[in-house]
Amino acid sequence: MLEEKSVVSFLPVGLPMRYTPQFLLSALSAAQFPAASVPEVAFLGRSNVGKSSLLNALVGEKAAKVSQTPGRTRAINFFELVDDKQRKRMVFSDLPGYGYAKIAKSISAEWPKFIEPYLAERETLALCVCLVDSNIAPQPRDGQLLDWLRAAGREFVVVATKIDRLSGNERTRNLAALKKGLDIEEIVPVSAKTGHGVRELWARIEEAGTRD
Repeated sequence: MLEEKSVVSFLPVGLPMRYTPQFLLSALSAAQFPAASVPEVAFLGRSNVGKSSLLNALVGEKAAKVSQTPGRTRAINFFELVDDKQRKRMVFSDLPGYGYAKIAKSISAEWPKFIEPYLAERETLALCVCLVDSNIAPQPRDGQLLDWLRAAGREFVVVATKIDRLSGNERTRNLAALKKGLDIEEIVPVSAKTGHGVRELWARIEEAGTRD
């Protein structure tokens, strides 16, 4: 969950200007979504995949709370990135996790209500960042999400988290298994702990956010 008072200046690796992340709101229905104005980037993944840690690595500070209890985020949390002249440049949306046994039913029940409409209908949604754990085998729910995004015509990038926990051989083997199991040609390996891959992911985000 995002901290409402978090306002932190940062210089993301690979981006040419300084941004400040500012919390907007937590939405529990489509009626609560902020007005669509600038490109938005959605972050999706299974509970406990390291989504909050990656968001913090991207913005350089603790803009998102890292919970020890998977599945705590039940709303779509929005925060905007503004430049040094306080102009809104982009919006990040942090979506509820899925797939954790204890909360799977409650989260799944919420998806058709406002999460699916957001992913399917949000006109300013430029990119979906889909997180998978590089330490485990491809999961059916991850494959289902990617199939859904393909059917919806959404652009997405798959990011393999926690890559720092793997040796060189393990990394090569696990990434190949993820590509095959999820039927994808590209995957971006990242580590929120070491910063590995953050520059590459920022490049994809910036590219999507500036595309006409």
